[in-house]
Amino acid sequence: MRELVETARQWTGEGRGAFLARPVAEQGFGPRDPGGAVLVDPRGDCAGSLYRGVFDAQLVAEAGAVPEGDTARLCEVSVHGGEAEAAGLTCGGQAEILLQPLASVPAQWWELLGEGAGAALVSRLDEAGRQAVSTVVRPGQAAVSEAERRAVELLGHHRAGRDAQCGDRDRGLVLIEALPADPFLVIGGRGELAGLIEAQARLLGWRSAVTTDVGEAVALLGAGRGSECLVMLSHDPEFDVPVLRAALLGGTPYVGALGSRKTQARRRDGLVAVDVAEELLDRVHGPIGLDLGARNAVETAMAVCAEVLSVLTAGGS
Repeated sequence: MRELVETARQWTGEGRGAFLARPVAEQGFGPRDPGGAVLVDPRGDCAGSLYRGVFDAQLVAEAGAVPEGDTARLCEVSVHGGEAEAAGLTCGGQAEILLQPLASVPAQWWELLGEGAGAALVSRLDEAGRQAVSTVVRPGQAAVSEAERRAVELLGHHRAGRDAQCGDRDRGLVLIEALPADPFLVIGGRGELAGLIEAQARLLGWRSAVTTDVGEAVALLGAGRGSECLVMLSHDPEFDVPVLRAALLGGTPYVGALGSRKTQARRRDGLVAVDVAEELLDRVHGPIGLDLGARNAVETAMAVCAEVLSVLTAGGS
């Protein structure tokens, strides 16, 4: 996605007549990136990833055939058998692709994605599928239409994906593309497990920061990305209580804390003493991590990240 954003900004600045291509409907293909998209230039340049590039040449040709003045083009693509296997796809499939001139995609979309912020793009097509108007929706934004409400809902569940079901093809299609901010793990405490959680987060494409400073931890949790998650490993009451308090009062979507029953009880008493309500205390995940039967630090790191993912995609704690 980073490559796509940087290229989109560069090509927009150059005034290129490029197009953003992404699926409206699809069937088959096997596991794939729910936010997959590709930029195509009628001259043959492509950036990004969609179905491992198997349709890039076809999309370049389609982009070159878009009449001047049109801001949308819908085209059908399909791949089967050996061609799908050669492309590295799990299986064949077919899709309907929306091609939209890069100049008609709001600059704010690329700005927010470049900052790592969550956002959704709502694109409304006319009944002929030749004109598209796109608007950007932010998490928690006041929605004024069914499509915007759906976009806010998807972002609230921290689930990337596309939804083309809010439209009626006889009256024009509405495509919703939700790309929530990737989880940002604030890891409180240092040591082997902290490093392994960082490595697991990096493998997932998430960002993270390790800290033992109260002020830094609180600032990271309040950065406003909407995807901050606290993984508390420290057993120091001078650090863990104020940071846990900040996370709970600030609505951090995932709060987990490592420690024995005695440590968890001590933290709970400390949080009650600084006026944290009982119902908020129940949001702390401890023991931390999904019960995967982890037997070592590597497996525990995986279990922690699995729990973060489970909580975020469930839309609650």
